[in-house]
Amino acid sequence: MREIETTKAAGHILCHDITQIIKGEKKGPVFRKGHVVREEDIPVLLSVGKEHLFVWEKTEGILHENEGAEILRDICKNEYMSESEIKEGKIELKAQIDGLFKIDRKKLLAVNSLGEMMIASRHGDFPVKKGDKLAGMRIIPLVIEEEKMNRAKEAAKGGPVFQILPYREKKVGIVTTGSEISKGLIQDTFGPVIEEKLGEFPTTVMGQVYPGDDKEKITEEILSFIEQGADMVVCTGGMSVDPDDRTPGAIKDTGAEIISYGAPVLPGAMLLVAYYKKDGKRIPIVGLPGCVMYAKRTVFDLVLPRLMADDPIEKEELAALGEGGLCLNCDVCTFPNCGFGKGR
Repeated sequence: MREIETTKAAGHILCHDITQIIKGEKKGPVFRKGHVVREEDIPVLLSVGKEHLFVWEKTEGILHENEGAEILRDICKNEYMSESEIKEGKIELKAQIDGLFKIDRKKLLAVNSLGEMMIASRHGDFPVKKGDKLAGMRIIPLVIEEEKMNRAKEAAKGGPVFQILPYREKKVGIVTTGSEISKGLIQDTFGPVIEEKLGEFPTTVMGQVYPGDDKEKITEEILSFIEQGADMVVCTGGMSVDPDDRTPGAIKDTGAEIISYGAPVLPGAMLLVAYYKKDGKRIPIVGLPGCVMYAKRTVFDLVLPRLMADDPIEKEELAALGEGGLCLNCDVCTFPNCGFGKGR
């Protein structure tokens, strides 16, 4: 740190806050520590009585906090993201489109484990809307070793830490099981719920069929939708382990690969996720438990955005939903730490 005449300070970095006091209007920093002085700042600095400033001396191998933040931005930012101006050494990223927010968690952990720098983000694998804040990043001290920032680059090499997957337009078929519905004994209330949730994404509902509890008929209807060009088939009802619950067996009989029957999420433990291969595509077939019909948020809300973004779901990822997978039915939803409900 050294003292310098204000008139010669352009390009130098302030080592302390500069306070401005205007009677009856404001008292606060007009420039903060770490600010890079510009030519247009000099008259303002002189107007608050600062004819001399204490500035940081550039040292080989040492980076200013703004330079460090820009490096963190570069290893985080990806397509469909915008960045804020640097403010007090911090940069924020926002979404430019609606889509699915993805995080390379290993890279995020590796960078944050280096110390003297931080990247904070919202939860990954959840939907974001255009304009939503995604992440913020900065280094902790005013200056940092260039070598440490090079280690951050190395920890995140191979691609940015974050990405947004855009949703894909999908044609969806709905297969609603249950003899009580197919015989008209009760009115179907599942279909409208599914259509409402699908309506949050670019989907076209091809139709809804009611094959009852005949396993072969359920299989036929699923395959019929696929032959008609469905990009996804949603099956409702009959997902329990009772002898007359035939939907899991019917999905298996299509020849689809069962990723998981069951998920550590409440409500929604009896979820089934499968993929049917056709013409080089993997078409999701989803078996939904009855809770989706009446609970506001369930496991379906966790997997649907990923299905709509063509983000393959693996068994291990479903298993990882156990932590945070219990809905507490609270006013500000944290299921699972996601911000759904009143707090969203």
